[in-house]
Amino acid sequence: MLAKELKALTDGEPDLIANLSNASAAIYQSLDDINWAGFYALKGETLVLRPFQGKPACIRIPVGKGVCGTAVLNDEAQLVPDVHEFPGHIACDSASNSEIVIPLHVGGEIVGVLDIDSPTAGRFSETDLNGLMLSAEVMELAWERSLNKN
Repeated sequence: MLAKELKALTDGEPDLIANLSNASAAIYQSLDDINWAGFYALKGETLVLRPFQGKPACIRIPVGKGVCGTAVLNDEAQLVPDVHEFPGHIACDSASNSEIVIPLHVGGEIVGVLDIDSPTAGRFSETDLNGLMLSAEVMELAWERSLNKN
């Protein structure tokens, strides 16, 4: 199970970038038929790129724009079977056709998102979302630990 692997990779490590790097690699290697997996951190009203696996990505995404920005604006996971039908979709990689984005929280506040893309339309299911929500919870704990590492 991916969440268990992420827990093993991040447990006891206070460095956020190290944890996000290993997590994005583990997600990318564990899931079939994806072409991008990574994180964005919320800085004010903008999501800023953090560690990822895949082709170069958009560096800054305003809250409310694209799938990632919509996930933050609505504080709700986005399961998008066809990104080309998503209003305001931002095409960082034209090969991506479906996407799943999960907001990450620390202390009840959004700190970033987990973003995963696939070249296949309809790639992600509710089952995928439920499993990735468990992985997101692990990453929220790792993010919180990085903020309290003093």
